[in-house]
Amino acid sequence: MSHILKTSLALALASVIAGPAFAHVTLESREAAVGSGYKAVLRVPHGCKGQATTSIRVQIPEGVVNAKPMPKAGWTLNKVKGKYANTYKPYGHEVSEGVKEIEWKGGNLPDDEYEEFVVSTYLDASLKAGTTLYFPVVQSCVDGSSTRWIEIPVEGKAEPEAPAPGLKLIEKK
Repeated sequence: MSHILKTSLALALASVIAGPAFAHVTLESREAAVGSGYKAVLRVPHGCKGQATTSIRVQIPEGVVNAKPMPKAGWTLNKVKGKYANTYKPYGHEVSEGVKEIEWKGGNLPDDEYEEFVVSTYLDASLKAGTTLYFPVVQSCVDGSSTRWIEIPVEGKAEPEAPAPGLKLIEKK
């Protein structure tokens, strides 16, 4: 067997094995420092079982404040605001309420295309470095079906079928 054929087969096998890991909604940057700004880029790699995506809804975790979503042409942007469990001091001023959920809807992301949805945030200094924050996402599609990327992984157990995108918190340098 030629070297090129062996390499091609190895790459094909690797993509099949790694395929499910890339099928989830994920965060582009999976690590960020507490007490600093964070640009959450949600990567949506496909629709729901062959159907086009028409809505992406993300829940903003407690301690992630000043959430400002980036508008997306062709999509309607909805922000659900509410009180935080605590009062935070991003950039030196107190905030006790803000955006807790964001939804982009009415667009059309075909199953065979990829898109990113962006939110500018601040990771409060009270968050604990070494932990992981999860951003639960519900992806709805044209046929009314949805995938709920809301499962929180448990250490020592197999990866959930529909895990929430996770962000590992690190110390600010």
